[in-house]
Amino acid sequence: MNPAIQKLHEAQLRKDLPDFRPGDTIKVNVRLLEGDGEKVKERIQTFEGVVISKKGRASSASFTVRRVSFGVGIERIFPLHSPSIASIDIVGKGNVRRSRLYYLRNLKGKAARIKRAAREEAPAAEPAAAKA
Repeated sequence: MNPAIQKLHEAQLRKDLPDFRPGDTIKVNVRLLEGDGEKVKERIQTFEGVVISKKGRASSASFTVRRVSFGVGIERIFPLHSPSIASIDIVGKGNVRRSRLYYLRNLKGKAARIKRAAREEAPAAEPAAAKA
């Protein structure tokens, strides 16, 4: 890739995003503009769901979040480095073996649950000599 284009892509990347993977449950806080004409207000709306895919790299990366609202599955695709995303909070880590969880679209109720992962950093164990 041309160095000038690569430098432009790197300038658009956000550094404040957490490391999440497909299967994780996240809250995406999205900036929305409301109103018309002179009275335009900005508010933040939360979209919470399971990450079912991550695609792309660099400034063109995106991820898909799925949630079930009133019995209807809703999926939303977010550009990862978009300025319209205020923040991303990880609610829980999921234990999955695939990178694309499209099979969740066909599952309902308890069958659509994902096992919780034990990926959190475990505290270092104390040596046995230090306890005595």
